[in-house]
Amino acid sequence: MFIKDLYDKKKPIVSFEIFPPKRDYDIDTVYETIQDLRDLNPDYISVTYGAGGVGSSDKTLEIASLVKNKYGIEALAHLTCITSDKVKTKAVIEDLKKHNIENILALRGDIPEGFELEDDRDYSYAKDLIKDIKEIGGFCIGAAAYPEGHIECDKLNDSLIHLKEKVDAGAEFLITQLFFDNDIFYKFLEKAEKHSINVPIVAGVMPILSRSQVEKMIFMCGASLPSRIIKILNKYEGDSESLKKAGIEHAARQIDDLIRNGIDGVHIYTMNQPEIARENVRRIESLKEQLLKQSI
Repeated sequence: MFIKDLYDKKKPIVSFEIFPPKRDYDIDTVYETIQDLRDLNPDYISVTYGAGGVGSSDKTLEIASLVKNKYGIEALAHLTCITSDKVKTKAVIEDLKKHNIENILALRGDIPEGFELEDDRDYSYAKDLIKDIKEIGGFCIGAAAYPEGHIECDKLNDSLIHLKEKVDAGAEFLITQLFFDNDIFYKFLEKAEKHSINVPIVAGVMPILSRSQVEKMIFMCGASLPSRIIKILNKYEGDSESLKKAGIEHAARQIDDLIRNGIDGVHIYTMNQPEIARENVRRIESLKEQLLKQSI
């Protein structure tokens, strides 16, 4: 099933993100994660390509195929293009099609450290990849959105212009970068509407698990920290378990508020830890029941 059709049928759509293990880790650990996540009945699971531009399309394909064909969950395979060419990319896309994968999250991808970009490269932006996937056909295409602007853009408006170009190229739904303040997301939705971006925009939520994780996200993504998060980090600096609980609770409150405001969907960055998804799904189901009772 095309993921875009899910957003036409109900709200909110709840989805998870997982990632392939590093080269020196056993891939069976990811299988255990998928098994645990399946019990939470997600609408789909996305499988990343690899951080920092370093990844393996084979691992993404293997895990996405497992999600879709063994566990019966719709899979969204990430696909990056900045270090690839049209021939390799087409081969990956055809492999996805052979494995019954119908949904691709088309990304430019991070530029690996020390990697030299050739002037005549086939891909410079995600929109270039989206156009090629669209031309091949047979896929529903998602793309990334940045509520606070892409870290390489000086102005949010520039990011919105680029986002509109991705939608015009064929992106049919959008998943946002993580954010810690819902007001940022709501303002982003208003600005996206003014730019005639009229596809579903899904809120990406990542629970805080450690101070180092937050610092890494700020550096990589440019996400800003509200005072509440800063207070949590300071309060539990020497207590990792309490920090994790407080981080999951903050994410749950974010999701509560997002659902009450009628967003299209929530995409939970699980960090391959099912307990993160489990607690948030429990809160989501409880909130749905409350809202249903209120509507009767």
